[in-house]
Amino acid sequence: MKFRELDLPKNMLRAIERMGFTEMTPIQEATYPIIATGQDICALAETGSGKTAACAIPLIQKIDTARNTIQGLVIVPTRELCLQYVNEIGMIAQGTAIAPFGV
Repeated sequence: MKFRELDLPKNMLRAIERMGFTEMTPIQEATYPIIATGQDICALAETGSGKTAACAIPLIQKIDTARNTIQGLVIVPTRELCLQYVNEIGMIAQGTAIAPFGV
């Protein structure tokens, strides 16, 4: 499935395409509908399979910037992985009103 087939804001879609992504990876395609409906998920896939974006894209899409409250939580086991999520969320959210907090 292509990212253009999703109901993503144009600025977010441009950011994803600037990152070099046009088609969803298998883990992204499998998890997107689950995360997009607000359900919790635990997924396992190889390194480099797109797990970070699989989580970040629907998470960013669901954030209502008019609400001044925590709206999502990603729990990861290491500081390194946390920094990876912060960086990836920052790249995907470029051009939106969403700015991830640093660690």
